[in-house]
Amino acid sequence: MTDGARVPPPALAGRTAAAGSSVIREALALTARPEVISFAGGLPASELIDVDGIRAMYDRVLTDEPYRALQYSVTDGDPRLREAIAARLAGQGLAAHPDRLLITTGAQQALTLLTAVLLEPGDTVLVEQPTYLAALQCFGQAGARVVPVPTDGHGVDVAALAEAVERERPRLLYLVPTFQNPTGQTLPLERRRAVARLAAEHGFWIAEDDPYGELRFRGEHLPRIAALEEAADRTVLLGSLSKVLAPGLRLGWLHAPAAVRRACVLAKQALDLHSSTVDQAVAARYLAEHDLDARLVPARALYRERCAAMLGALEGVLPQGSTVSRPDGGMFVWVRLPEGRDATALLPEAVAHDVAYVPGEPFFAGAGDAATLRMSFAGHPPEVIEEGVRRLAKVLV
Repeated sequence: MTDGARVPPPALAGRTAAAGSSVIREALALTARPEVISFAGGLPASELIDVDGIRAMYDRVLTDEPYRALQYSVTDGDPRLREAIAARLAGQGLAAHPDRLLITTGAQQALTLLTAVLLEPGDTVLVEQPTYLAALQCFGQAGARVVPVPTDGHGVDVAALAEAVERERPRLLYLVPTFQNPTGQTLPLERRRAVARLAAEHGFWIAEDDPYGELRFRGEHLPRIAALEEAADRTVLLGSLSKVLAPGLRLGWLHAPAAVRRACVLAKQALDLHSSTVDQAVAARYLAEHDLDARLVPARALYRERCAAMLGALEGVLPQGSTVSRPDGGMFVWVRLPEGRDATALLPEAVAHDVAYVPGEPFFAGAGDAATLRMSFAGHPPEVIEEGVRRLAKVLV
């Protein structure tokens, strides 16, 4: 130290600048204000969480195996939980195996681990335009080069994807093919097969993010890309118990080819050793002793009703020239206002009227569409949705 001067510490790593602020996090903060009807956060309906059943599982676990549940555990995840998830996936048409599963602290950690083991700084990732905001942040933190691919009302444009693959030579394609966040779109089977063929022909990885697939309330089940033969050896499936059991458990998973899964295990060891032992034990016990599929039947009916309420309410208030997605499941509808409208600029006025949504622009890689916004119908009953849309209408006039 010279003449008593203090030398400042080094600056933050350059990659932190790429992350930016989280619109989702800021939107979730609005839910703490009871007067605000928030369509912003992607929270499942709280009344669907089986509080009594989960409480009973904690009691059982802490009575029957307290030391096992409260000790350190293996990084891979509780074997019983991996077996239960593999069985569910197998029942849904995927040739899953417990040894190909890694339990993570939410699906977001699964994506972070996958990014860490597959991408070097400067590697190219193709994403849907728009796509899940937190994935963009994850890839930005990794120093990846993110290239958007156009979408239409049925997901990623396969012809545009083929051109981007030829031009960009990507290392990874990231997709949310079923009830996409933010648009609610679902990729049809023929496009899934085309994506799988492209991956086989050009040798890139696919990250198939599927947090909403079990929330279908209309139409027929579609096979996951990971279940298609052409892509089975190069697709990593990401999933979560947050939307079907309870978000607070923070339990997700990835199902991957052996070498990728092994690398993700090592990366997780360096990150947090393992996800919560007791929460994994509780989830495993719950899946063993409860019929989750039966519980999802009323959940799907509830989301169908709430989605219909939101679409019906919006139909009467959106300005001429607006469009809105009509999802077959999941939690979100995607609104595009007429050209020239700015959903980000309108948000403070909406909050002043005690209603909130998420502006769509941050979901875009590169230049965004300011006229777009995402609304979640999952968290409110129809009468509250209708009141929230009435408040929003005062902003949209």
